[in-house]
Amino acid sequence: MRAPDSPRVTRPVMYHRWSDITFVHWRFPADVVQALVPGCLTVETFDGTAWVGLTPFLMEDVRAPGTPALPWLSRFPETNLRTYVRDARGRSGIWFLSMEAGRLPAALGGRAGYWLPYFWSDMSVRTDGSLRRYRSRRYWPGPGGARCDVDVETGPDLAEDELDELAHFLTARFRLFTVVAGRLASAEVEHPPWPLRHARLAGLDQDLLRVAGLPAPDQAPLLHASPGVPVRVGLWSW
Repeated sequence: MRAPDSPRVTRPVMYHRWSDITFVHWRFPADVVQALVPGCLTVETFDGTAWVGLTPFLMEDVRAPGTPALPWLSRFPETNLRTYVRDARGRSGIWFLSMEAGRLPAALGGRAGYWLPYFWSDMSVRTDGSLRRYRSRRYWPGPGGARCDVDVETGPDLAEDELDELAHFLTARFRLFTVVAGRLASAEVEHPPWPLRHARLAGLDQDLLRVAGLPAPDQAPLLHASPGVPVRVGLWSW
């Protein structure tokens, strides 16, 4: 199945690359997730349930237009906890429940400039052959110590017939939502289709779901991995 087409972001405000990413997804009742998003958004469902994704990855080559990537500031780990929503105009996108960043300036900039729920955390992403190890401990703002340790064994690329509707529902997302001064805002994100791979969970110790207000999942997660994609982020619009 062909992935949905990405929008064309003609006036990007930010460039970066999402590298060594793993998508860890759980099913949740839609009403449970709806309680955690603004009333102006409706949780999207697939096969009757909502989905919450834990996505650890490495941010690379982060820069604004016309500026170079800086060695320290432009490369850092990030872990997002997210769900999928529609606005009143029927547009699909991502609502972030939390966003861990391994650089304090990135967390401050994400909060002040993008009104997103960033937290500064002690983080690392290490790759040993097919094994990825993600580590995160939250510093600020609280609750301090919120953790996310994920070990993932990556496998071969998904075959064409394995790139099904659910895989695209969970990964092919090209719009971010936030709330600014009580008003819903959105930004488009342009990137090529994810080159998805099989992945197996080798270890998980996290409390980000609980801290976000979610109950413990009652079933094993669904995993996908990817080496990553380059990204262009557009302006917020209302």
